[in-house]
Amino acid sequence: MPENENGAPLHTSGLGKKGEHEAEEFLKNAGMEILARNFRPEGTARSKGGEIDLIARDGATIVFVEVKSWSIYGIENLEFAISAKKQRRIIETAKFFLSKYRKYIGMTVRFDVVFINRDCPPTHLVSAFSESV
Repeated sequence: MPENENGAPLHTSGLGKKGEHEAEEFLKNAGMEILARNFRPEGTARSKGGEIDLIARDGATIVFVEVKSWSIYGIENLEFAISAKKQRRIIETAKFFLSKYRKYIGMTVRFDVVFINRDCPPTHLVSAFSESV
């Protein structure tokens, strides 16, 4: 089981938060501006609606980022990481974000995935999926 910096076991939610933080730093170092973290439409329960781990700006592009912290599957098994159902939820949540923050309407939109594995550097899949799912 993964451990925190003190050597204590890291539960799944802690592993996810740590991975999101690592992905955020990775994207910032790549020149992206982080606009939001753990965005979900107001009034939706965590289990009911979609959540987007990170929303970033990459020049003239709004990037909706799913972060996966795991070592069980590699990036070659993306279908196990982000199911079609999960992709649809992310896309619907992205539409909600754009309707709420209209200043981003008209910008190019992209859906990326950042894989975090403690044994190797982050893997950034640019345009990992699209609305045509």
